[in-house]
Amino acid sequence: MDDLTPPYLRIVAELRRRITEGELSPGDRVPSTRQIVREWGVAMATASRALTALRQESLVRAVPGVGMVVTGAEPATPGRGARSDVRRVPMQGLSRDQVVRAAMGIADAEGLPALSMRRIATELDVPTMSLYRQVRGKEQLLLLMADAAFAAHRLPHTLPPGWRAQLETLCRLQWSIYRRHPWLAQVISLTRPLMAPHAVAHTESALRALAGHGLDQHTQLHLVATLANHVRGTAVNLEREAEAEQDTGLTDDEWMTAQADVLSGLFAAGEFPHLSRLTRSPVDLNVESLFEFGLQRLLDGVAALIGR
Repeated sequence: MDDLTPPYLRIVAELRRRITEGELSPGDRVPSTRQIVREWGVAMATASRALTALRQESLVRAVPGVGMVVTGAEPATPGRGARSDVRRVPMQGLSRDQVVRAAMGIADAEGLPALSMRRIATELDVPTMSLYRQVRGKEQLLLLMADAAFAAHRLPHTLPPGWRAQLETLCRLQWSIYRRHPWLAQVISLTRPLMAPHAVAHTESALRALAGHGLDQHTQLHLVATLANHVRGTAVNLEREAEAEQDTGLTDDEWMTAQADVLSGLFAAGEFPHLSRLTRSPVDLNVESLFEFGLQRLLDGVAALIGR
């Protein structure tokens, strides 16, 4: 290819070569958008476009929580005849639910940076403008995605007795939703909350749990917001950790093991005695332990306020 070839096509050609020549086998993860950005020095949109083209050729497919992997299918001829692995949706039959589900599938597999109206249209094999008959734009789409995420994990009809058990149940349910959809933490805002009915239902349930315990409305609302912010604030790390694991191929534990020499050199001078002591008897610090520890301490604080 010459210098006039669009950058995304050069990336497609190289990744296609790696797949067809066996450098990447069926089931192997292909470079993520961030890896492509670093390797080829292109914009995120260009990297996403290259992966979309490979997907249209049925060479790769998105796996939620993993990213793009090699499908193992015979390569399709680029251009005419190349088809997406998503069945074409007739424009007159396109529904809002289909648009939202396609958007969530992209965000689950590749994160919010990969999400665009054009990308969704490619997934559904419809013109981009046809999406605007169902959603006004990306802002409304994110609202619908958030509401759908909460709707798929509905509140139990009956919560356990006691304010603490009820609040803990709500927080754990929210945590499970964020773990299923790591992008969601980037969408939720406490000062400018999304008016998603199924998410608002969590706030209502939390306020109901605190009602009748002698707390004024200001305190109740701030407690509910603080608990929700702890869950969301911890969950913000989920997408970043998933991206880091996909980009490096290392789990958190494997990454820490690989940093052993660096840490030894850092602590050798004796400037960080307390941290150095922790490395001799490692503490299990991860997003799960942070969520658990923070949740219990916050609930202890609520108990102290109610106890007054």
